[in-house]
Amino acid sequence: MTTTPNQTPRTTPNPSSASAPPSSATPTRCGPSSTVSLLPGETPREAERRILRDDPDAAWVWDRLRHDHQWPPEDRPWTTWLLMGGRGAGKTRAGAEWIRHLAETRLDPGAPGRFGARSIALVAESYADAREIMIEGPSGILACSHPSRRPAFSPSRRRLDWPNGAVARLFSAEDPDGLRGFEFYAAWSDELCKWRYPEETWSNLQLALRLGPRPRQAVTTTPRPTALIKRLLKSPETATTRASSHDNAANLSPAFFAEIVQRYHGTRLGRQELMGELIEDVEGALWTWNMIEAARVSAAPELDEIVVAVDPPASAGPAGAACGLIVAGRAGA
Repeated sequence: MTTTPNQTPRTTPNPSSASAPPSSATPTRCGPSSTVSLLPGETPREAERRILRDDPDAAWVWDRLRHDHQWPPEDRPWTTWLLMGGRGAGKTRAGAEWIRHLAETRLDPGAPGRFGARSIALVAESYADAREIMIEGPSGILACSHPSRRPAFSPSRRRLDWPNGAVARLFSAEDPDGLRGFEFYAAWSDELCKWRYPEETWSNLQLALRLGPRPRQAVTTTPRPTALIKRLLKSPETATTRASSHDNAANLSPAFFAEIVQRYHGTRLGRQELMGELIEDVEGALWTWNMIEAARVSAAPELDEIVVAVDPPASAGPAGAACGLIVAGRAGA
């Protein structure tokens, strides 16, 4: 590995530089596009730690261990990478590795396909989630970074500083206006479907993504049928990858699958939280979205009678229930 002043330390993928695994190792597929030799009973994460211990500069390890859904598509341009997955599908690790790659990549406009960032936004449901999950979590940015390139985290300033000058700042969806005044090359938004003020926070984030030839952002979340998620899925600027808990089974506890997964298999909760499916119908609803779409018309006919029904909430304020409104019309007798 060579380093020159004012440049990001770079390593060249070289599988031969790692120590050869013992003869008892068995080649095992850890992801759809990668193969690595695992020792008997060893998980991919344990194999990664072993390889890094033997060869600390083996930056190619993640490229070999990751699943296809843990890296954005490279076959077309995109602005937003949306990774929707179940619990334990590897969403946090994917987001952290993508941010690490951007921060450690030297900005070079003359190098096709290379994308770097010097100012990055990290947005979570709360500041606590940003710190505990995205930064200091077992799959967070600090855990994914090589010691020689690991950023310094300043909790009081809510920022990460990489040795090469790249900076990432933490933001909370509970404080949308906190994004005002900043500008970024890239952003990572975690658990978008849990945000308290999704539209306000998202709008301020988009207005701040204004540096570089093509600002980009990653969104990692367990899906819920929110208006923002539906809009992102329909956007031609969105590249979507999906994953279930089963896709990352090698890194999860067997007890999790034996008890939790089996308990919720086939249920609405299991489809959303484990399989990573976007479920739009409300359980027990008399009218499903398919029924509503099938009855949709481009223009309403002349109506003889119109009825407006109102179901007011019992309480007011941010914690109050929504007000139900239905307008029904009848044409003819």
